[in-house]
Amino acid sequence: MPRAEKDGDAEEAAIRRTALDYLEGWYDGDAARMERSLHPQLAKRIVEHNAPGSFGRPPSDRLSEMSALRLVQNTRHEPVPPEERRSEVTILDRFENAASVRVDFKDWVDFAHVTKWNGQWVIVNVLWALREE
Repeated sequence: MPRAEKDGDAEEAAIRRTALDYLEGWYDGDAARMERSLHPQLAKRIVEHNAPGSFGRPPSDRLSEMSALRLVQNTRHEPVPPEERRSEVTILDRFENAASVRVDFKDWVDFAHVTKWNGQWVIVNVLWALREE
């Protein structure tokens, strides 16, 4: 196998490990593992459709954001039982030190932008959506 191909395989394995630290860190309630997967300036966003309006305004779409610190704090919970988990990681694309990854949880899907930062792959952006039952 050519060296460039081996290097590419190693990088994809590292990206997958980062996504699994994020996914399994959440399910296991492991804040340290979650934190290891995130850039400190992470922006995790969701569009809340038809969110309640305020001050008499009608419902409208709203963009809600979560920081790395808040996500790590929210990860400190009891582990989710294995039978209640869905764990799928798909690397959608990769170029040099940037990648797009789909991370499927039981109740939502995250589209993560991952970059190599100080020699480690970390998640810098996430756009997520809840699964409709």
